[in-house]
Amino acid sequence: MFPRRTVCLLLAYLVDSAAGEPPPPVHPVVWLGRCLDLLEGLWLPRGRPADLFWGALSLGAVAALGWAVGHGLARRAARLPGVAGVIAEALALKPAFAGRMLWAEALGVADLLEGGDLAGARNRVRSLVSRPTEGLTPGLVASAAVESVAENLTDSVAAPLLAYLVWGLPGAYAYRAVNTADARWGYRGRFEFFGKAAARADDLANLVPARLAAAALLLAGLLWAEDPAGGFKVWKRDRGRTASPNAGQTMAAMAGLLGVRLEKPGHYVLGEGFREPTAADIRRAAGLGRLAGRVMVAGLTALGLIMGLRGKIA
Repeated sequence: MFPRRTVCLLLAYLVDSAAGEPPPPVHPVVWLGRCLDLLEGLWLPRGRPADLFWGALSLGAVAALGWAVGHGLARRAARLPGVAGVIAEALALKPAFAGRMLWAEALGVADLLEGGDLAGARNRVRSLVSRPTEGLTPGLVASAAVESVAENLTDSVAAPLLAYLVWGLPGAYAYRAVNTADARWGYRGRFEFFGKAAARADDLANLVPARLAAAALLLAGLLWAEDPAGGFKVWKRDRGRTASPNAGQTMAAMAGLLGVRLEKPGHYVLGEGFREPTAADIRRAAGLGRLAGRVMVAGLTALGLIMGLRGKIA
């Protein structure tokens, strides 16, 4: 008999592939974001020591809230009998990760670039990256979209699903809370010290998932008839060129698989010597991302079966 979490993981992934995200008013991650807004509003910059303290306290609060949300959803699902409980838990897991929405946003950028609407593409890619997009060339817009597809294989797919497999819904939602806090606060400038705890916690949480996602991406490249040898070569050479210890894992692999140069001006270049990406490369990246997601789900299913047989999960 399949472990319950393995069945829920597979079902949740099917729901994501078919339907995407739930409406914002009932999306738990949207509510976590509102809690981040509240915590940010309570913070008054007071210098490095105080900002570090309040940032760590805020992160702890939102992570605890994420765990509590997951725990509450898990308890409700557990009260339902048989198949109804499994379906309820799968539906509760779905908002903790996102695949379909990621591919759709990237393909929307490709559509605009192919239609010659550079201003629209610059605006659309803001939903994928936090960098300033005004003045980006078509190649840099395409690069931003491809980078986001690659990096979010870790943040939006591998990490929350692995956290769920190991710690259940509380783990998945606690991870989602930490990752969302990092996306909001983990930058230099105003949040230099307030966001330090979120950035470091997110780095730690993604150490294993990022490398699993890169391996899945390289395997997807082999199955997708891209250039797995090139992907491995660039991954090995360029994976450490980003400030994050994790972001470069999947982005470097993607650059090598597609044979394109990925650049965030003033920060890094991956795949140096290759051509700039185009809208067609965004479509190739989205296809690779989808396949890599399926590879990861297959791998996590196998891991879940092994853990179930050893009594590590229910």
